[in-house]
Amino acid sequence: MIELSDMIRELRGQLTTALADGDGRLVRFELGPVEVEATVAVTREAGADTKVRLWVVDASANDKYSQAQTQRIKLTLTPKAVPVDGAPVRPVLIAGGEVDDER
Repeated sequence: MIELSDMIRELRGQLTTALADGDGRLVRFELGPVEVEATVAVTREAGADTKVRLWVVDASANDKYSQAQTQRIKLTLTPKAVPVDGAPVRPVLIAGGEVDDER
């Protein structure tokens, strides 16, 4: 299992890579809202600083975590490009080739 934050971090990284691949290309695409669905297991760590964590559960491992609290969640993310030089926030433009099993 991976934490939900790690899944979103990986998604951000891949979108950033696609953004960089589009630099200087004649045709680029504006990235609209990104919808992500996942089954998550909710766990709580006991102790002085109690933490609740959301773990993304692989569909094949769903039975393994049947004792944990699981929820199906859907996130809609709207990526924006935030330039480090203080320029205005702008839509994300991406480009790249299709990869195997991409839908």
